[in-house]
Amino acid sequence: MIDVTSLDGLGHFQNDWLDAHHHFSFGEYMNPDRMGFGPLRVWNDDSIVAKGGFPPHGHRDMEIITYVRHGAITHEDNLGNRGRTEAGDVQIMSAGTGIQHSEFNEEDEATQIFQIWITPDREGHAPRWETKAFPRGEQAGTLVMLASGRDEDKGLDVPMIHQDAALFGATLSDGQSVAHIFSGYRKGYLVPSRGTVLVNGTEIGERAGAAIAGEREITITAQGDAEFVLADLP
Repeated sequence: MIDVTSLDGLGHFQNDWLDAHHHFSFGEYMNPDRMGFGPLRVWNDDSIVAKGGFPPHGHRDMEIITYVRHGAITHEDNLGNRGRTEAGDVQIMSAGTGIQHSEFNEEDEATQIFQIWITPDREGHAPRWETKAFPRGEQAGTLVMLASGRDEDKGLDVPMIHQDAALFGATLSDGQSVAHIFSGYRKGYLVPSRGTVLVNGTEIGERAGAAIAGEREITITAQGDAEFVLADLP
């Protein structure tokens, strides 16, 4: 099963500095049929105006992954962490027992991000933050692991999350394909950040979301140049 929700079918929120589309219920958008997908609880598609951003606020017991589609985002928290994450790169925040942070677009142009929330394997982890560069040239034509908490990925040089899940990204040229195998009864959620892709022949447009279940293997083919992010979930 590949269940596609178009960009127009997502929740939407807009104010003077944020234009957000919600793949799952979030904030003022409440859809009882879209409360998450396995441990994937939030996938927000945010556009933040230049010099705008999220003022200091708190989180706890959530794995929060930010994938920067365009521009850059600057993070600061009460643990003393501060860092700038650029397009194609990721930042990971394990909120754990509690963390206060802010995220601002300090650039002179709008920033676009995917913010992905995954419920952790348990409550009470120590809070932490990290960022890692994934140059887009390295992602060209191949599926690159961006973060993982799966047992088989321990020891790899990728950011860690506290859940049996993994996040991948790829940039493909027109007609190029990559494949991914889901072990056991695992499932996936895929969002093209740029362009359109076919997943086992099903078309998924730019910034649409595809819930994938019951598929042992998927082949992702670009229709024109494309970039996408894929979550592999228990």
